[in-house]
Amino acid sequence: MLLDETPLFDPCLLQDLDWSSNTISFSPSISPCNPGEGLVLRPLCTADFNRGFLKVLSELTHTGDVTAEQFAKKFEHMKKTGDYYVLVVDDANLGQIVATATLITEHKFIHCCAKRGRVEEVVVSDVCRGKQLGKLMLTTLTLLSKKLNCYKVTLECAPKNVAFYEKFGYTASDEQYMQCRFYN
Repeated sequence: MLLDETPLFDPCLLQDLDWSSNTISFSPSISPCNPGEGLVLRPLCTADFNRGFLKVLSELTHTGDVTAEQFAKKFEHMKKTGDYYVLVVDDANLGQIVATATLITEHKFIHCCAKRGRVEEVVVSDVCRGKQLGKLMLTTLTLLSKKLNCYKVTLECAPKNVAFYEKFGYTASDEQYMQCRFYN
């Protein structure tokens, strides 16, 4: 099984974001092109399986025992659909993925056959918290959803995180989040 550096989506999408429309302040100043000393914000690639991608995700939720083959197969499926934008922050000094976040675009018949963006799985490793990486990834995915012509972007969060997301212009909707869970 070949795990390589092929990105999940075109990295130019990140370079071409209109960062001037960002309303969030960063101190010190960081951006998708300059996320911090020794850090690179980029699309997920299959080689990230060996760089601790799943370990970072496991700080958020249960990941299970995923093999390299399963990972590569899921990656190829996501890449083929063109609707998945998984960001990672790669720490060159550690040789590890230290943060990740995902934007999924859903195609709708409503709003003139528009797209809706959904932000999921925003997590920063314990070793890198406090470096504004969560802010950076959420800002990047929000701007990316706008660039991709989504009519809205949504996310689900724990009540304790509402104030954080409100800083980015996210507001509670009138809808109630419901679920029917089949697995833990």
